[in-house]
Amino acid sequence: MNTPLLATRNLGLPPRLAGVSLELRAGELLGLIGPNGAGKSTLLHCLAGLREYEGECWLDGTPLASLSPRLRAQQIGLLPQSAESAWALSVEDIVRLGRLPWNDENPAAVDAALAQTGTVALRNRSVRELSGGERARVWLARVLAGQPRVLLADEPVASLDLHYQHTILQALQAYAAGGRGVIVAIHDLTLAARYCTRLALVSEGRLVRCGAVADVLDETLLSTVFHTPIRIEHHHGAPLVISLPLAAQAQ
Repeated sequence: MNTPLLATRNLGLPPRLAGVSLELRAGELLGLIGPNGAGKSTLLHCLAGLREYEGECWLDGTPLASLSPRLRAQQIGLLPQSAESAWALSVEDIVRLGRLPWNDENPAAVDAALAQTGTVALRNRSVRELSGGERARVWLARVLAGQPRVLLADEPVASLDLHYQHTILQALQAYAAGGRGVIVAIHDLTLAARYCTRLALVSEGRLVRCGAVADVLDETLLSTVFHTPIRIEHHHGAPLVISLPLAAQAQ
């Protein structure tokens, strides 16, 4: 079997993470799901090199700890939950910042990132003039401009309308299909089921289950982890995850 693009073994950061072992293969969009406070953001920050951790992690068979900060930044890109600019930069300047690890501007990569996120028309506007959803797409464009082999996205669709939720997830799906790997932390389980290759369910800092969408989206398992009754229906062959009122437990 081919070497995973990214792999962890017993990765931990007490008390937030404990013994997380998973693999990401080239071409995959891995959905990271779980309740608030489950450790999803912490895991992404560890993989991006922003937090120290226990255990082991490899990029294409090479220990992440052995990579220089610049090389790691070239290979792994992180889109955090929120980002701000201290200066009133233009959108195009923000996206160009994604090329810093490479020490170049690469106009083609910048143009492609703007196109992938639907922000071409915004390129000359100040980032401070944008709505929250527009800024979210611009920050993703910045990460895409760096063309990392592994892209880590923490709630990239949380502030987006329905149209751009699909636009961004389609962009991430296409990015992964280009021989790269993407891990996306996402709360909308229906969107996760629709777009992700596999799912990893995290709860209380532990990896509860990782595998095919149908294996992870188990009503009993999800109801236990999220502490609320959950029903899974299928619409045109796609899973629809429904969170029921707590009173439904008694019906």
